[in-house]
Amino acid sequence: MYQDNLINQLTQLSVARFESIKKQKSVAMKKKFLFVFLLSILLLFFACENDKIQPGFSGDDTARKNFDPENMTTVEKREITQMYEAVGTIRPLTESIIESQISAQVLKVSIVPGMAVKKGQLLIQLDARRLATQHKQSQEGLVVAKNNLKQSYKSMDEAKADLDQAEAAYNRTKKLFESGIVTSQNLEIDKSKFLQAKARLEKSQEMEVSAKASIRQAQEIVKEAQIALGYSEITSPAMGVVAERMIDPGDLAVPGKPLLIIQTSGSLRLEANVREGLISRVILGNEYSVKIQTLGKTVPSKIEEIVPYADPSTRTFLVKAALPDTPGIYPGMFGRLLIPVAKDKTLLIPQKAVMLVGQLEQVYVKKDNSWQSVYIKTGKKFGEKIEVLTGLTGNETIGYK
Repeated sequence: MYQDNLINQLTQLSVARFESIKKQKSVAMKKKFLFVFLLSILLLFFACENDKIQPGFSGDDTARKNFDPENMTTVEKREITQMYEAVGTIRPLTESIIESQISAQVLKVSIVPGMAVKKGQLLIQLDARRLATQHKQSQEGLVVAKNNLKQSYKSMDEAKADLDQAEAAYNRTKKLFESGIVTSQNLEIDKSKFLQAKARLEKSQEMEVSAKASIRQAQEIVKEAQIALGYSEITSPAMGVVAERMIDPGDLAVPGKPLLIIQTSGSLRLEANVREGLISRVILGNEYSVKIQTLGKTVPSKIEEIVPYADPSTRTFLVKAALPDTPGIYPGMFGRLLIPVAKDKTLLIPQKAVMLVGQLEQVYVKKDNSWQSVYIKTGKKFGEKIEVLTGLTGNETIGYK
């Protein structure tokens, strides 16, 4: 029994020792693997660094021996003006916003955007039934006022006749009273009739004045009704082109609500925002280029207006430049006002001379009666030529096919 216990204890100690040794070996193997992995990464990194291609002459001897150029040119040194591009929108020089002068329902719209219109051409027809009724009522009121004037004339004639008769009777009674033939009572009666006739004449004269005033008022009401009736037909104020339509039949036209926008002039201009640091370089009346990216065109322009107020939110000034008549340019298009800011010296070569090798650019340069490929880096394009940023120094002879 004692021997069996001793054997079990020795066995457990042996197993524990074996497990400890196994763990130590496993940690050592992991450390060794990590060291080898890091060493491989470093070697690969340095290898890539040594393989980087810098601008300059390449070592492709086979290519330069077999290169036979069809064209040769010299790297051009040129002074290039750097431009600041102020973005803007093309708008018509003059435009009319058509609104209704009355509240009425739209019955008919006779135009569509892009349609050319003449001065006085009917654009929109509004519902005029209510206005026609008002016009008819005003005319009837004018007729009543004229009849009242005729009645006042008639009353005035009668009052004049009564006054003449009363005055004659009063004068006779006055002479008889002075002769002592009639009493003072008869004189007072005739005098009262005379004064009453005179008052009736004055009243009829006042009626005449009032009737004439009523006629003038009725005539003004008729004119207002005629004008309002005329507002039911909205016509073009001038010759132009419909730029935008914001109304359809059945809609309600109210004063202050735009219905149409008509470009009343064929001229266009670019309204661009120029930052405050460059506004001093924009001079009123000078000519600047405008780039229309959509058409791929650059057209001249003349500065017509500089709004002397900077937008507090963008710190820019609004500049308006007139554009020449150019096919394909329409209001609302995007444009850039090119403002010269500085002059830099640069190198230019034909775009055809640049060859792509993967993502790298190279040209063939003549050196010692042989051609060597040179890796370069290009920049902006200027027509058929392109800017060289690195790789060349200028005045080299390059060849291309």
